[in-house]
Amino acid sequence: MTANLTHHTRKKHVEIDHHFVREKVLDGVLQLAKRVYLGKDSRTVARRMAPPLMERSTNWYLPSAPMVYAVISDPRTVDNPDMPSYQPYVHGMYDPPALIPLQMMGVNLNVDCYVDTAIIVVSGTWRIHCVMGSRSCDCLIAVPMGNQGSILGVEVDLPTKSYVTELIGEQESKGIGKIARPEDGGFLKPHIFTLTIPQIDGGTNISIKIRWSQMLSYNAGRFSLTVPFCFPEYVTPAIKKISKKEKIELNVNSGVANGISCKATSHPLKEIRRHEGKFSFLYEAEIFKWSNTDFRFSYSVSSGNIFGGILLQSLYDYDQSDMFCIYLFPGSEQNRKVFKKEVVFVVDISESMQGRPLESTKSAISAALSKLSPEDSFNIIAFSNEAFQFSTSMELASKDAIERATAWISMKYTVGGSTNLFIPLEKAADMLSNTRGSIPMIFLVTDGSVEDERNICHWMQKRLTNQGVLCPSIHTFGIGSFCNHYFLRMLAMIGRGEYGAAFDLDSIEVQMNKLFSKGLSTVLANITIDAFDDCEEIEVYSSRIPDLSLESPLTIYGRYQGSFPDNLKVKGILGDLSSFTMDLKIRRAKDIPLDSVLARRQIDLLTAQAWFSENKRLEEKVAKLSIQTCNISEYTRMTLLEKNIMKHFGAWKKKGDPQKIVESGPPEMILLQRLSVGFGDQIATAENIRPGSQEPELPEVAKIFIKTTSNYFGGICNRCCCMGCIRCCSKMNNQCATTLTQLCTALACIGCLHCCSESCCPNQDD
Repeated sequence: MTANLTHHTRKKHVEIDHHFVREKVLDGVLQLAKRVYLGKDSRTVARRMAPPLMERSTNWYLPSAPMVYAVISDPRTVDNPDMPSYQPYVHGMYDPPALIPLQMMGVNLNVDCYVDTAIIVVSGTWRIHCVMGSRSCDCLIAVPMGNQGSILGVEVDLPTKSYVTELIGEQESKGIGKIARPEDGGFLKPHIFTLTIPQIDGGTNISIKIRWSQMLSYNAGRFSLTVPFCFPEYVTPAIKKISKKEKIELNVNSGVANGISCKATSHPLKEIRRHEGKFSFLYEAEIFKWSNTDFRFSYSVSSGNIFGGILLQSLYDYDQSDMFCIYLFPGSEQNRKVFKKEVVFVVDISESMQGRPLESTKSAISAALSKLSPEDSFNIIAFSNEAFQFSTSMELASKDAIERATAWISMKYTVGGSTNLFIPLEKAADMLSNTRGSIPMIFLVTDGSVEDERNICHWMQKRLTNQGVLCPSIHTFGIGSFCNHYFLRMLAMIGRGEYGAAFDLDSIEVQMNKLFSKGLSTVLANITIDAFDDCEEIEVYSSRIPDLSLESPLTIYGRYQGSFPDNLKVKGILGDLSSFTMDLKIRRAKDIPLDSVLARRQIDLLTAQAWFSENKRLEEKVAKLSIQTCNISEYTRMTLLEKNIMKHFGAWKKKGDPQKIVESGPPEMILLQRLSVGFGDQIATAENIRPGSQEPELPEVAKIFIKTTSNYFGGICNRCCCMGCIRCCSKMNNQCATTLTQLCTALACIGCLHCCSESCCPNQDD
């Protein structure tokens, strides 16, 4: 989801019932798949390939596990490649094309957990079971990822070709002549990556390896992981005799924590290894149908008090320096005293926040107010081109004050005009300038980008430096792709706070609640590491160390040259305003790839610093780190390398001789569309365009899932007696449904929808 000035387009927003279209369309696609004759030895396929209407969630049509789809433009190509059957001639083409989920022949899931990060690899084989052996089709790979997922790469192996994704620098990308279409690769949703592999023959087995990283969730001393691994029933091969193997391997290395224990798992894992601070599990079985639930796992860390440690890793890369990482854990004790708080919520109510963004923000603020203690104080500032205050001064969080504030914010509506961010931030900082005996904090929520963002950062940096101990922590939250997320990240870094974001409307309230809870449960503030001030050879990536919250461990990382100090002490202030000091133990991370584990966080943080300082050397550093760790960045582009391969036996071929795979010719490089989030869109902000009101940058991919086969199915549903047609279709046998699909396709192509409406809705069961 890229948002920048050059790619900004202006389109009228058309309100349509997307859920209605999606449900009718996907049912039609699955009816198209019934053209494929599976033979007498096939197992019984579920009569309902899609869930019943009453059981469907809002996004039921989206993939809930790694999936591969045949992209069908010509319905005449749909048939069993092994057992061709008689198919009546079908006129017309699908625009946009239809998607038929491919059958999966085997799948392996490998999960490596390192402290709070998981590196996930899914390897599987899919077969194009629905296209004639003499024809070919594009194949769409869809990869749903979990919490803060980041795609690392895709590898595809075919009998005569192979494909692999690769990141290159911006300058290098300018020399590539072949540019992929927007629908050939990108993000369908913020957490779903898609990639199209061109023209694969029917009947081909496709071997695919997908890699991504994601964060583990943390709560009360327990880490939890959820990996999308719920496969729909219709990807299970219909032939009974086909072997179906499912394998899951899980490795956990807690890093600095000892005494860990497994708490819950969704699949029957068997423990195969255990050492201090790490263990491994394995599940492998012949199954009747693929996993129908996400893979879930959790483990706990035993200590109840604040604890931590240091991990060191020697690197041999572009920087010629080694890496360190400090982990601080809040412990599992939930009754530990948190700080007395003075909180100001700064909320964008510009016209673009109209609808779900503002309503979700109101709900999250109301929930946050209810968590305040009576000795806490708060205020709310709503802003667009001017600022509106709930109260002229800070209010104690009494029951009456919270009720009045909840009523005040619930009555606030969006206001037109420009977005002025400096004035409300200045008011909030002034309100908290005389804080005594409590921790001041600001929560900023916005969906827009403004011109003076760097000036705001400079001003806040200078103000907080002069204010000294217990200066306000600043937590920022960005909604949608029009705001500058790197500005918000930088502002949070300056203010020792946390940054959060929601790129789609469905996740706003959930993600905002997480940010508010994390900020309001601070247990250790004003954290310093004594050796950092005395050693010039240590580079800490965050200029100001954030506070430690009960809701999440704290990670401090950077680079060092030479020898690392033997002893380090962490210092801070506890919730009762007493001093805290702790020695940190140092450990060599021989079996933890810190560079890969921390890559996503490093890239985001360094990109924010590069934006703020306008430093070209930092941009180059981010680009090198991005290429080295395979993580997307603002300064690199993703390409798809296509290699032609052939099997070679040597001069004399003997039975049983191993085949040698050799490349034939140089690989072809295809440049994908830009995948990064960008640096905000000031034009969209000035025009008050709402998040989600425009078509995404990948319109065709989105339409495939939303409007697939709309020409032959959606049009009929819109113009015919819809419920009668649906009831009729649900009672048809396969042959009748196939004939009806073909008939509707032909009629839709010549525009005879009126004729179709008279013949499509008979009151009969066959």
